[in-house]
Amino acid sequence: MSDAPLISVRGEAVLEVEPEIARVVVHVQSQESDRRDALDRLTERNRQCLELVRSYGDAVEKLETGGVSIVPLLKYKRREGDVRAYRGTVQIKVVVADFGVLGELVTRLGDMERTYVDGPEWLLRRDSEVYARAARQAAHEAVERARRYAEALGSRLTGLVELSDEGLGRAQDAGGPVTLAAAYGRAAGAPEEPEPIDLEPAKQVVRAAVEARFTVSPPDLEPR
Repeated sequence: MSDAPLISVRGEAVLEVEPEIARVVVHVQSQESDRRDALDRLTERNRQCLELVRSYGDAVEKLETGGVSIVPLLKYKRREGDVRAYRGTVQIKVVVADFGVLGELVTRLGDMERTYVDGPEWLLRRDSEVYARAARQAAHEAVERARRYAEALGSRLTGLVELSDEGLGRAQDAGGPVTLAAAYGRAAGAPEEPEPIDLEPAKQVVRAAVEARFTVSPPDLEPR
């Protein structure tokens, strides 16, 4: 084992960047006294919702169904089989890459009959270059910090012993999602299309931290 003196340091980087994508969750519902009617209504509303989202083309990065349920609603909790209605729900997950159409899409979805929207959730892509940039800056900070310590001791860096990643993380600015709901469709005399809601993307904070150990030349510890 080398007897060279060691310097151990920590390097950190914090980047504040614009989000790359937005995720919204659409809940499409139906409620009818007959099971088949509830299912037919749900199928039709789900189709209309999917057609609307698909009409935005490449602006939508991902579209997938999160779950489907048909639930009987009982008249009296103590009497099984006494069904008053059937409620159907489809959950649709949408990832939007073009923020220019996001406000319009959210309001149009929320304007559909028995549909409500949760979102947007602002995100970076999992393979975003921002994470690699933060890691590089954290490593550079560790080297610079170690070099300053070495210079203070009259030494110089001679080698890297270990570099360990403390992990990358993302913290999103506080702010609740927008929820839009339409229980009964358009009212008489309402405009054909709703006014697009203004949405301001929330900054994403990306952190990276590393710990590093360097060998250094013998320090000059003589008093000056």
